[in-house]
Amino acid sequence: MTRSLRIFYIALFMVTLLVLGLWSTRSFFGFSTNADATVLNGRWAKAVETHYDEEFPIKRLGTNLWAALDFKLFNEGRPGVVLGRDQWLYSDEEFNPIVNEELNLQGNYALVEGVRQELKAKGVKLVMAIVPAKTRLYPEHLGAVKPSSIHANLYEDFHARVAANKIIAPDLFGPMLKAKLDGEQVFLRTDTHWTPEGAQIAAETLAKTIAEKTPLSGEPQRFVTEPAEKVTHKGDLRLFLPLDPLFENLMPKTEPLQKRNTVVAQDQPAGDDALFANTEVPVALIGTSYSANPNWNFVGALKQALNSDVVNYAEDGHGPILPMLSYLKSDAFKNSPPQVLIWEFPERYLPVNNEIGDADPQWVAELKEAGARQQNVAANTKSETPDRAQN
Repeated sequence: MTRSLRIFYIALFMVTLLVLGLWSTRSFFGFSTNADATVLNGRWAKAVETHYDEEFPIKRLGTNLWAALDFKLFNEGRPGVVLGRDQWLYSDEEFNPIVNEELNLQGNYALVEGVRQELKAKGVKLVMAIVPAKTRLYPEHLGAVKPSSIHANLYEDFHARVAANKIIAPDLFGPMLKAKLDGEQVFLRTDTHWTPEGAQIAAETLAKTIAEKTPLSGEPQRFVTEPAEKVTHKGDLRLFLPLDPLFENLMPKTEPLQKRNTVVAQDQPAGDDALFANTEVPVALIGTSYSANPNWNFVGALKQALNSDVVNYAEDGHGPILPMLSYLKSDAFKNSPPQVLIWEFPERYLPVNNEIGDADPQWVAELKEAGARQQNVAANTKSETPDRAQN
């Protein structure tokens, strides 16, 4: 390489760096930090560094290019998503084999029974809302990738186990499948969650079972659900396909989402808005983002279907067990236990080692031990029954 050519390459490289550096500074227009981020405590510098790293054009270019290659050549996204046909996306939690899955299963089964005992001691009836997996309801879009063997009979096994423990748990899969076959979309195409229609079907099924098996005391309270804004929904699973902005055209299309809003009916007799005030809470809800996220209006659908207020203690991003453990230690549970507690529990969380947050590990272990003891007693009783019949 001649000296002139070397100088040209060096100059081109420096100019490229300068242009990209100047381009990246555009992201600082309108940039702001929290009030507690100052130069003296170092938080301002950290915020600037993080912002610059996220907006650096070379990083974004490389991320987009690599994601585009994975997407087009191998039909793959980032860990967290499985690509189906017809632009359907699935959480890889419904596919991957689980480490220590059998140990986790037994531990979670025992914990559910231990929770039931804690609730029973306070006079609270537990009702499980076991959410079927998206792959179970929409297997036709999966393509060649199939869920791991642990997931094959997980939903049925979960129901069989809670039934053995005398826990009320209506089947949500059947009604949701029927609605799907009737033309309703019960899960979002690019999201892990159900649609407002799917949430409503689950709420109506739960309300019917509660009315039959553990009816609520007190006068009913009427709620009505009204259409809210219609938005363009970008499913959470699209985040595992970092193709925008350079390859936005390759992304699965966004989908419309008709939001809903549930309010107390206006035509109720005077005083109905104070029903259950200063008395026990009629219904509490514990769960995951299926319950916590207002986009699906699951809480509202439950209120309308149950003709009752519902206090929502669900949390987003923590799975089904941590919110339950937090609630059992809360003043709300100690001072105002509900008549009925609905525990929304997606089946895919059953074989995993769920987080317990700040909960006392010894207390959690005691819950599991109590649950396991009761399950062993039930199993022994069941095995002895045929012997007595023969004798």
